[in-house]
Order: sequence, then C-alpha cells, then structure tokens
Amino acid sequence: MLIDNIESFTGVSMNKLQLTFVGNRGIDAPQRQGQTRNQAADRCLNQAATALVGKWFHVRPIIQVALLVFAIISPAVSRADDIATSEAIRVEIEYLRETGQLSIGGIDIAAGNALAEFYERRNFTPTWTSPDQVGELLEMVRDSHADGLDPADYHAGKIETAYAAIRRGDTLTPRQLAAIELLFSDSLLRLVYHQLYGRVDPASLDPRWNFDRRPLGADPLQDMQDAIDSPSLADVAEKVYARGPLYQQLRDALYQYRQIEAKGGWPAIPAGPTLKVGMTDERVPTIAKRLQMTGDLGSAVTATGDVYSDTVARGVKAFQARHGLEADGVIGPATLEAFNVPVETRIDQLRINLERARWVMGGLGEDFIIVNIAGFRAYLVKDSKFVWDTRVQVGKPFHQTPVFLDEMTYVVMNPTWTVPYSIATKEMLPRIQRDPDYFKTRTFDVRNRAGENVDPDSIDWSQLSRGNFPYTFVQRPGPANALGRIKFIFPNEHSVYLHDTPSKSLFGRSERAFSHGCIRTQNPFDLAEHLLAPAGWDRARIDAQIESEETKTVHLAEPLPVLLLYWTADIGPSGEYYFFKDIYERDQRVLDALDAPFESLQNLTMATR
Repeated sequence: MLIDNIESFTGVSMNKLQLTFVGNRGIDAPQRQGQTRNQAADRCLNQAATALVGKWFHVRPIIQVALLVFAIISPAVSRADDIATSEAIRVEIEYLRETGQLSIGGIDIAAGNALAEFYERRNFTPTWTSPDQVGELLEMVRDSHADGLDPADYHAGKIETAYAAIRRGDTLTPRQLAAIELLFSDSLLRLVYHQLYGRVDPASLDPRWNFDRRPLGADPLQDMQDAIDSPSLADVAEKVYARGPLYQQLRDALYQYRQIEAKGGWPAIPAGPTLKVGMTDERVPTIAKRLQMTGDLGSAVTATGDVYSDTVARGVKAFQARHGLEADGVIGPATLEAFNVPVETRIDQLRINLERARWVMGGLGEDFIIVNIAGFRAYLVKDSKFVWDTRVQVGKPFHQTPVFLDEMTYVVMNPTWTVPYSIATKEMLPRIQRDPDYFKTRTFDVRNRAGENVDPDSIDWSQLSRGNFPYTFVQRPGPANALGRIKFIFPNEHSVYLHDTPSKSLFGRSERAFSHGCIRTQNPFDLAEHLLAPAGWDRARIDAQIESEETKTVHLAEPLPVLLLYWTADIGPSGEYYFFKDIYERDQRVLDALDAPFESLQNLTMATR
C-alpha cells in the first residue's frame, strides 16, 4: 500500500526504477564496458524527486511517508550502485584475464596481471573512494615531470578530467566509475614501477647488467592498498622510493636547468681566438653572463669591459672543472664547445642520468663506492656522505669498463699481476718476437700450464701464436707492476678491480680512458686507509707493508658495495653539477628508450623479500 501511494502521489511507476546491468562485450564499446542504470531509470528517479519537492507544501502528510520511503530507498540505491560498479570492474578484469589486454577510452591498461590480481583480491570493489586520494595521485603524476618522466605515461589528462568531474559532483554511471577506477590504479602501478626500477629496462641496453631489483615487502599489492588507504599516498611513496640525496640533487639540477630553458636559455659564444687572462675580446661580457647563468660566476660580478680578467677566469675554471675539462682558465675550442651545448641537451643529459639513478640508487644503503666511468672519478660514501674521491683511469672505448655491481671483500698489497691471455697474445707476444731481450728489462715470470716457472730463453717464441700459446705471464710485485703497489678486489666475472698504477702522469689528463677495463686509482693508499681502519690498519702500518714488497692480503671488516656506473651528469662532493662527454656513446640509446612510446607492463613483477 505504501508503494501504491507513492506511485499515485508522484505519478512514477516504481517498476521503472529497476536497475539493469549490460555486460555484453560483443557489441559497441560503451556497452562492452557495461552500465548499471539505464537512462530511463535515471529519468524516473529524477521525476520522483521533482514530484515530491513540487508537492511539498500541498500534501504535508505525504511528505512524511515520502521521506521515510527515500530513507529506505537511498541506501539501497547506493548499495546497488556499488554492486553494479563492482560488476563493471569484474567484467573488465575478466576480459583482461581472458585476452591479456584491455583498453579504456583509447588508453591501454599496462599493469595487466598485477592490476587483475589487485582487484580479484578485493572482490572487484572500488578502492579510490575519496576525492583526496585522487587529488594526491594527480599531484604525484604531475610531479613525475620533475623526475624527467612524462606525466602522460600515467594518464595525466584522463585523471585531471575525472578529478574535475568528481570535484564538481558530476553524476557518473557505474560503468564510468569502473573505467576511471581502473585508470587510477593502472596509473599508480605504472608510476611506482618506473620510480622504483626506471622506465627503461637496463638489461635491454646492456646484456651484462647484473644489478638486482631492490626487494619490496613480502606482498607489494597489499602494500599498494595500504598506501592508497594511508593519510598521505605521496609520503608512503617517497619512503618506498628512498633514493637518497644524490638522486635529489640530480632532480634539483633538472629543475634549475629547466628554469634556464624557460628564460630562453643561455647566450651562444661566437667563435674566435683562444682567450687567456689579460687579453681583450668583445665576447668577454657574453662569457661572463653565460657563467652567471649556471652559477660559475657570482651574480654580483660584472665584466670590466672587454678585458678577460682574473675574476672571470675563476668562473671559467669552475665551469671547466664541472665539464670534465682542464681547469686552466684558457678558453679554447673545447671550452667554447662546452659553453655552446644547448640547455635542452643538458636537460636531456639530466633526464638520462636520473633514469640511470633509478636503476641503481634505491635501497642502496649508506656506505658504498661509486666509480663514474664517464666522469673518470671514484667516490667513497659513508653514512650517505662523501668522505673521499679521486681521479681514475678507465677502459679505452675499445676496452670499455663494464657497468656492474659487486662487493669489495679484500685488499692485496704488493700484488702480482697475472697477464690476461688476450693481452699476452695480442700485445706482448709480438713485442717479444721482435725483442730477444724483452724479459731481461722487465719483471715478468713465464709459467707453463703446470704453473711452473720456465726460462724464457728456452722458448722458441717465433713458433708461438694466439692459437698456440701454452704459457702465462706473471709480473712480480714492485713499483713497476702494472697494478702498482695495491689492488682492491670485488670478485666478478669481468676480472675488473680498482688498483694503483705506475702510469701516474696520465692522471693529469682531463679525459682518462687508457686502461684495458680495470680502474686505475690516483690515490689508492688514502682509500686503503679508509677501508682498512676497522680491521686495525692505519697509514703507518700500510706504508710499512708496502715498503716490505711482501704480498699481503687484508680482508675488509665488512663487505662494501662497489658500483661501476656510467653517468654523463653527476653531482660533485660539494653539490656541484657535473657534465661529461659520452665517451662510450651510450646516452642516445637511453634517451631514445626513455622517450619511446609506452610499453605494456603485462608481465610486471616487483621483487619481494
């Protein structure tokens, strides 16, 4: 009787308020994605509400009944909407499971299996239930630009549109709610995955890549749910990323160089004669302005006419040091070339190396050694602070030092050097064949396959070749040894390590790619002092052992991670922004992959503990 009275009062049949769900994926796209309430039902509800309000002042007793009925109907409708939205999500997830792909509004859902499992665990119920959650997700997506990523990869435009609709209070059908729900979750999965591991798979660029993906919790999908439900999604994400101060400083550099770009970039310096202090040249004021834009010259400094002054030269030296050039203050072709690299190129360099940082920096710990191959420098970091750095020599372009991670475990003082087979046969054998007295002036022993020393004069070297060479060369300890007086071992398949060298004059060069792949270190005894102090070795004890010329192996108190990296943009010990030449020509491949169309994460996996 109550329903009959309402129908009579409003003129709307309650039968017309039945909710329907269209789940047929075989027709057009809107129907495939399902809907929970047909348009006629929407109109009927609106008519009922209008009729009630319109008769408010005329039939007061009926108002009480109407309010009672709608108090009963409203929760039921809300529950029906929730159920219908869950059903719409279920249809999409099942389609994703069956076909391995899903497109919503022309956007491919990339997170695939992870997204499907996430909603299956929830029985397909929505998780993005608060506008604040969506607003914070949108800010995180927008902020990815500051990491050198493209917010469009994370559905920025669609999220902005959906967020605006939610904020306006637009009425969305369950089908539409299901669509934006899946977009929000796919966006978060994409973004977190890229922030944790990089947008580009480094193993696709380097088959020898051996850095493990850092482990997350035992259940990353539950962690994702907890993050969404937390008071601050962004705060949780930052704790998960945990990439340390070096990454943040690269990020700051990207911001500053984008600010320079927004102001029109820096001025080009015209070609001209090499400039030295005291010379007069009309380019000097432009050079001073160029230096001020990147902080190499104080903003309060003004060029004194066209004279190349000591003050401007100090700025030039700072610029040269930051760009891997000889810091002599002389403005020659190399410095001029570095001045005129467009700011857009430097921005790309920073984006490339932020990506490289994402590959390796997360969860690294507070103590480690970094060798920057492209920058010809090594750094010791303790308690997340630089405590030591030095110049290094690295592999030639045709003997490239590999990028990899391992743990340093011991140090050898007064080492021998076992010559690699390739060096012995390609480089040393031809010299021996030309010089009968080769071994008389050098400190090498010749050993047969049994490991026994053989008199080199007893060997007919003319009969040997790369394919017929049954000997090994071992250089005795001493100052002439190719490894110098000390080497630092982190066992690895490449037989690459840090070591001293007798070729010390080469450290004076600005570009130092001279080795066969190992890392020659300018100040190795300082490094030894840092590393061996916990094992009871001070500098006096180290020096005494070196002077004895007796080989001694000392194990580190704790293994120390060593990262051999290739970064063409880096941060110096005092926070300076460094840019280096791409000596191995690796940058372009990373940039191309970084800017390539987005690829599916269908097989997305996150390492777990």
